[in-house]
Amino acid sequence: MSASPGRASFDQRVVLYGVPWSQYEALLLTRGESAVPRMTYLDGALEFMSPSINHEQVKKTLARLIEAWADLLDLDLQGFGSWTVKAEREGRGAEADECYSLGGPDQPERPDLAIEVNWTRGGLDKLEVWRGLRVSEVWMWEDDRIDVFVLRGEAYVVSAGSELLPQMDLVLLASLARLRQRDALRALREHLRG
Repeated sequence: MSASPGRASFDQRVVLYGVPWSQYEALLLTRGESAVPRMTYLDGALEFMSPSINHEQVKKTLARLIEAWADLLDLDLQGFGSWTVKAEREGRGAEADECYSLGGPDQPERPDLAIEVNWTRGGLDKLEVWRGLRVSEVWMWEDDRIDVFVLRGEAYVVSAGSELLPQMDLVLLASLARLRQRDALRALREHLRG
């Protein structure tokens, strides 16, 4: 997929260092409910990221595929989009591209699953941020594949598949992520009918 004329095909990032937690909180308040810039905070470093149209297309297609698959399997999957998850004591705050909770309360403390699209490399270590926020599983989409990281104690380990959603074929999801959303959903339905 190519970017539309006049639109950046790469994510734009700026990282500031030595930012106190209070300033991070004030910037979140100032930004309000706007989706951009996305902010990630890690021990005094604050990243501002404005996602490209390509980034947003991939993350939205993945979200629609995951939600359609969960619906067809009758899974209790609750989506929270790019919800701001933060913990002052741990010095961390992040907004996933998409995040989900499985079962449990309607308003959990943190998501069970965070999904990150790495369209443009660089910026803060998102896995380190999510580790400190104690998110059970992180999926990282990059270069048409999804890597799964599962929290074990104090560290993430690479997993061959999702432990939270083992029914989902992540190779298939990754292969459909750059298609037009309608085509991706149609291909998913055909695959599931089998």
